[in-house]
Amino acid sequence: MIPSSRIPSHPGEVLREEFIEPLGLTQVELAEHLRIPLQRINGIVRGKRAVTPETAWLLALALDTTPEFWLNLQAAHDLASSKPRRQIKPVRKVG
Repeated sequence: MIPSSRIPSHPGEVLREEFIEPLGLTQVELAEHLRIPLQRINGIVRGKRAVTPETAWLLALALDTTPEFWLNLQAAHDLASSKPRRQIKPVRKVG
């Protein structure tokens, strides 16, 4: 069971560990293949940049995944990273 306090991996970590390294690619080669700036790939891999819908499509087509795969990774990471630390009571309808 995954601890509830664990922040899911950034999609850049998944991109690096599950795709770039096993395929023997460099970030430069992937960026050139996708015809996007190297800075975009590097920012994602370093966890400094989010995967956008456009980039999700490009990664999906090149790596035989789905755009939803990349966007779901990003959403899970973003939601866990931005969870409020304070408690909020549920709204109750009066009368």
